Amino acid sequence: MLIQAIDTASKVVAFTFDDGPNPVYTPQLLEIFAEAGGKATFYMIGEQIAAHPEVAKLVHEQGHEIGNHTYTHPNMTELPDEEIESELARTEELIKKITGSRAATMRLPYLAGDERVHAILARNGYPSIGALNMDAKDWDMPGVDHILDSSRKEVRNGSILIFHDGYGDRSQSVEAIRVLTQELTASGYRLVTVRELLQMAK
Repeated sequence: MLIQAIDTASKVVAFTFDDGPNPVYTPQLLEIFAEAGGKATFYMIGEQIAAHPEVAKLVHEQGHEIGNHTYTHPNMTELPDEEIESELARTEELIKKITGSRAATMRLPYLAGDERVHAILARNGYPSIGALNMDAKDWDMPGVDHILDSSRKEVRNGSILIFHDGYGDRSQSVEAIRVLTQELTASGYRLVTVRELLQMAK
């Protein structure tokens, strides 16, 4: 149900960022990926897109993927079906305005899903994206070294990695990403979007 990696022979990794767009940290990440010559996927909250449409537009213009991360970041397992549908649809509408098309993938807030939630996602055509490096817990500000060490352990062909660019101080995440993108590109990895990664499945 939850896609955390793709089985592929290619040296590719998908970096993902949750809870933006953020006017301070998202542009810093865009600069890092421009330097690294890679692309990332930003799982955006509808409320944040509405608050910072220009930042969301910048993400799209620079060739990165925007994914659906709901409108208000609720635990979807606690909502009735129609509210789940509304959370998806309202964010989808904003993403369409910016990109011209709906998001290809979504990530559940708190990665909280059950059979009912996943059935609704499937009905809406959304693969549900997880990640391998949950131990990094960058949302807790555990220190740059912790974020790096936990994430390095999960790097292999087809890994999906999770970080955050929204809600709170994300300076540790930005610094960890700066180091990690340089390390990975130096060792021959390509940094791709989740949509690209899904297309590479064996």
